[in-house]
Amino acid sequence: MEKLKMQTENLVNTNIDKIANLFPNCISEGTDSNGKVVKMVDFDLLKQELSDIVVEGNDERYTMSWPGKKQAILTANSPINATLRPCREESVDFDKTKNLYIEGDNLDVLKLLRHTYLNKVKMIYIDPPYNTGSDFVYGDDFATSVEEYLKASKSYDEQGNKLFQNNDSNGKFHSDWLSMMYMRLKLAKDLLTDDGVIFISIGEKEQANIKKICDEIFGEFNFITDFIWEKTQHFGRQKLNYYSNADYIYCYAKEKSFANGIYKKLLVEFVNKELGDAPLFNASNSKNQLKFPAGCVKFNIKDGTYTKTTSADYKLLTPVVVENSKNKNEFILEFKSRWSNSTVQDEIKKGTTFWVKTETFAIRAIYGEDKTSTVSPKQILFTNAKNEFCAKDRNGIKINTSENATNDLNDLMDKKCFSYPKPVSLILYFMNLLYDENKNIHHNKFIVLDFFSGSGTTAHATLLANALDKGNRQYVLVQLPENLDINLSKVSKEAREIAENAIELCDELKKKHLLTEIGKERIRRAGKKIKDEYPNAENLDIGFRVLKLDDSCMKDVYYNPENLSQDMLTSLEDNIKEDRSAEDLLFQVMLDMGVMLSSEIKTLDIYGKKVFNVNDGNLICCFDSNLSDEVVTEIAKMKPTYAVFRDNSIANDSICINFEQIFNTYSPTTKRRVL
Repeated sequence: MEKLKMQTENLVNTNIDKIANLFPNCISEGTDSNGKVVKMVDFDLLKQELSDIVVEGNDERYTMSWPGKKQAILTANSPINATLRPCREESVDFDKTKNLYIEGDNLDVLKLLRHTYLNKVKMIYIDPPYNTGSDFVYGDDFATSVEEYLKASKSYDEQGNKLFQNNDSNGKFHSDWLSMMYMRLKLAKDLLTDDGVIFISIGEKEQANIKKICDEIFGEFNFITDFIWEKTQHFGRQKLNYYSNADYIYCYAKEKSFANGIYKKLLVEFVNKELGDAPLFNASNSKNQLKFPAGCVKFNIKDGTYTKTTSADYKLLTPVVVENSKNKNEFILEFKSRWSNSTVQDEIKKGTTFWVKTETFAIRAIYGEDKTSTVSPKQILFTNAKNEFCAKDRNGIKINTSENATNDLNDLMDKKCFSYPKPVSLILYFMNLLYDENKNIHHNKFIVLDFFSGSGTTAHATLLANALDKGNRQYVLVQLPENLDINLSKVSKEAREIAENAIELCDELKKKHLLTEIGKERIRRAGKKIKDEYPNAENLDIGFRVLKLDDSCMKDVYYNPENLSQDMLTSLEDNIKEDRSAEDLLFQVMLDMGVMLSSEIKTLDIYGKKVFNVNDGNLICCFDSNLSDEVVTEIAKMKPTYAVFRDNSIANDSICINFEQIFNTYSPTTKRRVL
């Protein structure tokens, strides 16, 4: 039987294999630091293969670089020996839910998820720590195992909580942050479906840099737009004549040609439906005489002949006849336009039409459904209820400010536990940009990932979206279990009350003082509130499986058997760590086998042995010792796709031969594995 790897994929080897398929002459052999023979790439020869001129030396070229970038790439590609351990007691409806709440550093978690969730995530939303000079940020030394880096890095306590700050005085102020983000985005891209989209909230200091690294990772051609979200309407006291009331949200597609729907909506629905009257008029431009052919303008005024407008800003140079709410004849309109007449004619050829709502003749463009505008309109998400341009999602829910979000969350939690949370309506708006009533929201194919989950807003928005349209979107949240006591000792006076409230809530819940405990409680309360408010959502999945990042269930000897010596034999009779349960082993096997962590799991008792049935026979596991032929026969009769046993389940070679014969008799196609 084949042995499972029980570790994440080495992406360097994967990339070398891809190059070998294309350019086998560029692959050579060498030895690694342990003297082991490995494949290597002849990069000079590869450069020549990819150039139509003789390559000599390093030519200058347009690139984004910073100190530590190569190490970031190396770290992102490096394998780890880690796992995700289930925690039933902190979960909600563990056996039935499809949602996941994962505690641990998101770099390692993304590595673990990569194999199982490759090309499966429809939408990613992240609100990473802004590089302000005071916010805590993540470290960048994650090439070793979880256990090793916790011990090696003084930036972490024994629970893995980040401890250092990236201050302005740090010479690598931008570089550290860029490396942190680059590694995670590089891995996250692989998780997106072909038509998947990522939204990244970012502040002003790093918004230019995040655009550059996203252009490199996702491709500049897959950039969709950058949203400007009006996060506040209360400016308070001005600071040095400057105050920011907006955040940036960058949107990239995995493959823009597949994610065409969102681009159309932004060009068509946002302008035509969301913004209301968005005329071509621009007071700072010179006057232009624009010619509109018959039938290209829609009118919301009475049919008839018009020779003048009711606004001094617009002048009809020729009469226009409106019939059946369209212009029957060609007419010329003069005003200060942001488009020239030639641009108007080009847009008409692309399928763009126009709209006049009143007798002022304030005309605006309606972009063609199968065309794109010459210039994509800026996606400004106004939040002022009195503003007619205020953005709303397709359910008519207005996008809120950070103050609204704070007040709503305070009411839900009965105290203020988070600073500047994102509003649920903002995430809901992005989800609805990806909504397609003809596709898969009613199937288990719309997965939303947030690997900087913080307060859990993304989970809340997913639940609300499902309640509104009875969809089956699933969320995967990842959050580092930050120690609130340590944070309390480092926060400013303004944030101290919030940290104290969070700790007080943990005490009320009789939970550890961890940020993740507050996030999970928020999701529990949000689920209950939504079910109360939407009685028709009785089948809404408000549960979540809690999984916690930990080092591998396997002892070191599992990965390095060559290090085994005679005097170690008695202590290594078992290659699995003593503190690991059968369910711990199951989830690491699921990760290794690429089985979704939200899969249905049934526990069976077969002749006194505990057997796990995952996804109705897709994977059958039994980790008990001394399995009898009767147990193996019953498992084989279930005809699973995969069957996994512990190595010590098989007492000797004779029994191993029996295992093989039994499966060859009852289920010869089952792939058998041991660990």
